[in-house]
Amino acid sequence: MSKIYNFFPLSIYRDKIELPENTKKEMIEEIITMKKTSDKGLKPPQNAWTGDTHGYEYLFKNNKFKFFYEEVEKHVIKYMDHFEIDVSKLDFYFQRSWATLSNSKEYISPHDHSQSNLSFAYYLKKQPGDSQLILVDTSKHNEFIPQLFTSPSINRNKIFKKRTLVNTPRINIETEEDDIIIFPSKTLHGTEKNLNNKDRISISADISIIAKQSKNLEHLTPPISEWKKFNK
Repeated sequence: MSKIYNFFPLSIYRDKIELPENTKKEMIEEIITMKKTSDKGLKPPQNAWTGDTHGYEYLFKNNKFKFFYEEVEKHVIKYMDHFEIDVSKLDFYFQRSWATLSNSKEYISPHDHSQSNLSFAYYLKKQPGDSQLILVDTSKHNEFIPQLFTSPSINRNKIFKKRTLVNTPRINIETEEDDIIIFPSKTLHGTEKNLNNKDRISISADISIIAKQSKNLEHLTPPISEWKKFNK
């Protein structure tokens, strides 16, 4: 009897962070104020406003978000449990964190966060019609013919009877308000185009993972306390 084995999965974490209503309201108002008072930043046409390119890349320093980040920490540790990681031997750092605010047909182009280890997206304010999170598979382990999964002509000619997880280069995650999604930072991701957003607000962060000690250890970043800064 034939059997298919699906190896090398990409494991994406999803759960809820249900904040008190007064906390959510305060966070939303703070983010809207940030957008109104931000500098011109690096916002290309049709791209959503992102705090990291407008001078608000350290959201975790804002005391109004303190409880939220405490909750995020718990979920990151739960994600590590999936991989059987001994977190007692590691230090975790929020490297940077920011809010994203989308209106009308604004979107976020596919990108990754190669300078960090883990990233997350939390949906502070989101309505059912707002754009969804997209994850893009850059490895394409199953693509046995070049461009098989991405060719427009293959789509037009309906070479695939249907698209499934084993023959698609990207997936849309149907996220809801209060969802947190955690994934490896190297994962290419973005949001859908051409959908109307109504003050869709998300919070993201990049997380770095550092070894607590580096004796006899090769492939983890050594403790920052042991580093030496240039005397320039």
